[in-house]
Amino acid sequence: MLDVTVIEDAEAAAVSLDPIRARLLAELAAGPASAAMLAGKVGLPRQKVNYHLKALERHGLVELAGERRKGNVTERLMRATAASYVISPLALAAVQPDPDRFRDQLSARWLLAVGARLVRDVGALITGAAKARKRLATYALDGEVTFASAADRAAFIEELTQGVGALIRKYHDGNAEGGRDHRIVVAVHPTLKPEAIAKPEVTAKPEAIAKPGAIAKSEATVTPEVTVEAGAASTPEAALGVDSTPPGQD
Repeated sequence: MLDVTVIEDAEAAAVSLDPIRARLLAELAAGPASAAMLAGKVGLPRQKVNYHLKALERHGLVELAGERRKGNVTERLMRATAASYVISPLALAAVQPDPDRFRDQLSARWLLAVGARLVRDVGALITGAAKARKRLATYALDGEVTFASAADRAAFIEELTQGVGALIRKYHDGNAEGGRDHRIVVAVHPTLKPEAIAKPEVTAKPEAIAKPGAIAKSEATVTPEVTVEAGAASTPEAALGVDSTPPGQD
């Protein structure tokens, strides 16, 4: 079982978002089970559970873990293909966010669009690497910092921008033969308090659907989180999301 997998197909996304099927995914993420075993947990007839399991299996969200004899019946034991799932913007391809359409480094909505692109691109890279049976080279840094004031936060962002920009200028070689572009994403946003994070109404562990991240506005008293993720940008300006337009705020 994978720790997390990305759903790119619209029909598979619709299947996973059905409350009953999301509950079944959560139960099967905790361990293999048959339709009869799940029926009592979700309060549905075995035949109805079987119907939902076949839909999940058809879209690759669950798979056969084994079979066992129970009296005169052979039960199929199913398991989730991942402990958690993320829905890619590709599932809504016609209306997926495009961060290149509008750039504003101080806009929370632009940050959301950048995050959505990150989910889309890394999800597609994972899918391609799995098909090619190759490892995918990525890196992510996740941490928290508490700022004493808004002025300190602004100074931090200024130093962060200069530092990352210097590294990009040092290592970027647009003329390198055989070189591969990488995208650098640097994000700063307030952290959410635990009680503000919505959780699925399921009893199984772990949760059926893992959300890629949430962004909320807050006062300066909320601790911001700093995330740096490397995943493809052809120029230093593109990597930093630099734009000559004066930034605004959401």
